[in-house]
Amino acid sequence: MFSGIVEEAAKVVAIKREGTNLHITMSCSFADELTIDQSVAHNGVCLTVVALPGDGTYTVTAIQETLDRSNLGDLKIGDLVNLERSMRMNGRLDGHIVQGHVDQKAECISLKEEDGSWRYTFRYETTKEMMRKGYITVDKGSVTVNGVSLTVCEPTDNTFSVAIIPYTHDNTNFCNIKPGSKVNIEFDILGKYLARLASI
Repeated sequence: MFSGIVEEAAKVVAIKREGTNLHITMSCSFADELTIDQSVAHNGVCLTVVALPGDGTYTVTAIQETLDRSNLGDLKIGDLVNLERSMRMNGRLDGHIVQGHVDQKAECISLKEEDGSWRYTFRYETTKEMMRKGYITVDKGSVTVNGVSLTVCEPTDNTFSVAIIPYTHDNTNFCNIKPGSKVNIEFDILGKYLARLASI
């Protein structure tokens, strides 16, 4: 479980395809604190550490299902990836409850600077069936974009906006998101449970 508070935007240093799996090697400041089998969220996707060579890097593996639902398959060497280690149960929940199970990709369709902050608008695929499963956004509700816990503004059936402060812009890969960029989104788990209960 995660909170959507990104610890670091780290660089991809190696990518290796093996069958349908993708092995991604990251360089980050806390690599030497990790252990094999530990969970780390990558752009909001929970992945397991599988290799620790001891040189400030680590490797995770993404399966085809993950690649189909997320933007990890589009990564290139040098790209920035938002990282968050799993949440400690004795700490504060600064963001919201995030599972690290990305629901789908969304596309940035608008970026506007607003007095030192930025407003991003994203569009995602939706159907009535998906909405019944809780794949929706609500005004002032929570959504995770590339692993970042954010508050929804001006939602429609298939779009929503978020306001990004300078700190988040400069310390996550939001600094590289522009119209046309694909991002990972995870809808609020509480909304999914409520939608499921309402359909029974």
